[in-house]
Amino acid sequence: MVYYFTSTVVDPPAEIYLGKDKVENEELIKYGWEEDIWFHADNLSSAHIYLRLQEGQKWDTLPKELIEDCVQLTKANSIEGNRPFFLVYCSRADVFLTLQGNKRDNVTVIYTPWSNLKKDGSMAVGQVGFHVQKQTKHVLVPRRENAVVNRLMKTRTEIPPPLSSQHLREAKEVHSSAKRKAANEVEAKRRKEEAKVQKQRREEKLRGEAEWDALVGSDRVEEEGISNENGWDEDDFM
Repeated sequence: MVYYFTSTVVDPPAEIYLGKDKVENEELIKYGWEEDIWFHADNLSSAHIYLRLQEGQKWDTLPKELIEDCVQLTKANSIEGNRPFFLVYCSRADVFLTLQGNKRDNVTVIYTPWSNLKKDGSMAVGQVGFHVQKQTKHVLVPRRENAVVNRLMKTRTEIPPPLSSQHLREAKEVHSSAKRKAANEVEAKRRKEEAKVQKQRREEKLRGEAEWDALVGSDRVEEEGISNENGWDEDDFM
């Protein structure tokens, strides 16, 4: 199960999503986008929360209100220790019920770009590392803000397995294809502009050479006219 949330603290609204368990976390790691930012409770078992950046946004300059939404959702879906992670939804209260991490104050949440996540064969299911440790940020969450969590919960939608895996895979393929197409268009435009500049340079060079030849030719004619103005003949020197 993949859960999707909408954060309305920014305009346009931002998309946040998470997997139900560590198995689905593997799918999220596998099919993440370059535009995704990963959030997790530091030193606690928690859901893998992903924020999808919009065009022009940078992971290290996100609005504090948007970060607050992400870290509150992370805290609300965390537990202490290494016990299996699970979610229980209480429809009447419209909130997630979780274990100790949810109730515990002063939880640190770490976040980093999806591209910085490191996964190898020695790691357990749902476990990740970082390619660059310094490319991470930490946020201390003093306490749960029910108003934030409840607002996000009201926007929740879900895609059940196996549709969730298929959806993630197809969305990644479509997105990657669109990015390749856009990159190819940019490259084609760059090459066209470069060819145009090179053509202009060649034409300017040819014009310069033609003007130089014309100038040299004019000087030669003028010199020949001066050398014969006194009426001497070249035969006089034979």
